[in-house]
Amino acid sequence: MTPPYDQIIVDIKDYVFHYQIESPHAWVSAQTTILDALGCAIEGMATSSGCRSLLGPVIPKTITPDGFKLPGSSYQLDPVKGAFDMATMIRYLDRNDALGGKDWGHPSDNLGALIAVSDWLSRSSASGRLIHKGPRLTMRTLLEATVKAYEIQGCFLLNNAFNQYGLDHTVLVKLASTAVVSWLLGLSEDQTMAAISHVWMDGIPLRIFRTYPNSTMRKSWAAGDACMRAVQLALLARSGQSGAPTVLTEPRWGFYATAWRGESFATPRQYGTWVVENVFFKITAAEGHGISAMEAALQQTIRIQAQGLDPGYAIKKIKIRTNASANMIINRPGKPHGSADRDHCMQYMIAVTILKGAVADAADFQDESTWAADTRVTDLMAKCEIMVDKDLTRDYLDITKRSVASGVTVLLHDESELDEVLIEFGVGHPRNEETLPAVRAKFKKNMALLFSEQEIKEISGAITQDGPISSFIDLLVRNEPYTKL
Repeated sequence: MTPPYDQIIVDIKDYVFHYQIESPHAWVSAQTTILDALGCAIEGMATSSGCRSLLGPVIPKTITPDGFKLPGSSYQLDPVKGAFDMATMIRYLDRNDALGGKDWGHPSDNLGALIAVSDWLSRSSASGRLIHKGPRLTMRTLLEATVKAYEIQGCFLLNNAFNQYGLDHTVLVKLASTAVVSWLLGLSEDQTMAAISHVWMDGIPLRIFRTYPNSTMRKSWAAGDACMRAVQLALLARSGQSGAPTVLTEPRWGFYATAWRGESFATPRQYGTWVVENVFFKITAAEGHGISAMEAALQQTIRIQAQGLDPGYAIKKIKIRTNASANMIINRPGKPHGSADRDHCMQYMIAVTILKGAVADAADFQDESTWAADTRVTDLMAKCEIMVDKDLTRDYLDITKRSVASGVTVLLHDESELDEVLIEFGVGHPRNEETLPAVRAKFKKNMALLFSEQEIKEISGAITQDGPISSFIDLLVRNEPYTKL
């Protein structure tokens, strides 16, 4: 007799199939997150040859009938490769939104799978190539899918520290995308639970590629890998592949016993719309835990300059008070090795911000940046002392506050000390009133890399209409040859 599915799997399925979104804020937030993610995707494609090298059909010049039209290009892809490409574009420069808790992740990673599958289904059902049995393939459905994928990933992130086990948080992208893509495809509830069970049967990638000395650019396509696999698992379930109902709880052979040290997941908060309404937007390319520290360092730089001093030479020591997650993820003493190290190094972020007199941006982390070889950066990094503060850690984990705070104190060579500058809610945090204007400006700036002002206006307007998903994606297609490799 087949046992019932583990309750965590049942709860996810019930939320995806039966939860009704009633929060007006959630619908508007979903629109904002999609536009922000699209801007990040266009920026990644337009500015990074590394990103472009990963895009396009596996067999060059292949055109998938009724395939997903990859924004910013003329590629028309199958939904599996399309999910990889879309998520990789969104994630590549580390500019997409984020959420922190016991672990840290990027909910808009899921849009790689959601957009690719939705567009493919929309085109295939319109042509008659596919008989669609799922929800209406309109923008309203994409928004609902976005809210639900955000919520599943985010609720797990809040309460479960995959990094403590040496495992990568992108498993939650695969989890959320698998569940929601199954719904988009029109799978039954049993088929959806089967697909979800395969997420845990897969196991979880190590997070070694995010940490020194093994930091690599895999961190820029790990989300693409998760989205690609999510679509594949949902399609396998659609073909009739059965699941493993007790994949989590089975003694000896289940996920808890083999990969979670015999413990079980902390039960997520009740699924609703909280995550999409409280996501952190990335206004700069640096890893999110370092943004408040850079803002605090910039204020200290202004103070030093006001005294007629050169910050690059006047500073004796920099003391940074921060939360435990920031310390674990981006406290990296020593010289960074490559861009993947630099944008995840608090010491580098602070040193460049001080010397530049502005918050470090994407170009400052690249190998070609003058800062990468500047000995003044190395000298300032060596003067940084990072300390974990229990109060800031508590506020970071407090669901009612959710600060990502850092305080910076500077000691000068004349032995004078500048009072600490504490930034609790940096630009990008939902509680910072400058966040939404900054997100809008970021979107327009990114989209202007490939689109005219009128086209950007049309795209912004279309997100608020309940038209076909394929019509929205058509606005994002580009045929210029430089977008093809």
